[in-house]
Amino acid sequence: MTGPDIPESHPRHESLLTRHRIEDGVDRGLTSRQGLIAQGRGEAFDYLLGEETIPSADAAERAAAAHLLSADHPVISVNGNVAALAPGETVALAEATGADIEINLFNRTDERIERIAEHFRNYGAEGIKGLAADARIPGLAHERAKVDADGIAAADVVLVPLEDGDRAAALAEMGKTEVVVDLNPLSRSARTAAVPVVDNLLRAVPNMTAHAEDLAGADPDTLGSIVESFDADAALSAAEDRIRNL
Repeated sequence: MTGPDIPESHPRHESLLTRHRIEDGVDRGLTSRQGLIAQGRGEAFDYLLGEETIPSADAAERAAAAHLLSADHPVISVNGNVAALAPGETVALAEATGADIEINLFNRTDERIERIAEHFRNYGAEGIKGLAADARIPGLAHERAKVDADGIAAADVVLVPLEDGDRAAALAEMGKTEVVVDLNPLSRSARTAAVPVVDNLLRAVPNMTAHAEDLAGADPDTLGSIVESFDADAALSAAEDRIRNL
């Protein structure tokens, strides 16, 4: 199935296009096969949320933009699913916030890292990190522990655009401010994050970019006020209520 073969009148048009992107990512060696399962889990929660950005998620996306703009060293962590789903959108967010992009994979091989890096370069990304991976996140025994010393290891704010519970907890232990995009408000990732964004990646990243562009040039007090007024627990509760009562 290719994108143009899916009629726009189909009630699951956007969902089917998203599935196609993940399938294509697997075929191109960007996304692991396990990424198919992760995508299906996320799609189920998005369906329960009504497949729209709820007000609490939009507030989280604005807070996320404020965090990234306020940071001394913001980093956007990406994996194969992000590469397949939102490469251009991720590059746009990095440009709007001055963030670095770093590749971080559970199923890590040099070949896959380079394929993902080249994929992002094709969308205009420069200075991709994660290739050297000359530092480690303490407390992790798997490949996601490998990070760049001048990337995630040195970052003060890290955007993790898809669920990753153990790494989220380990980064929090390092004292980093985490923004996590996760459609499951009950997940460990979302509950660990300073800013849990309970929204679909394909909506969340462009929304964060729009907020960052709107806040460009804002003074530190304005950004700080947005950061301080955001209530992570209230955002999670609002998302859970939406799922229960939709």
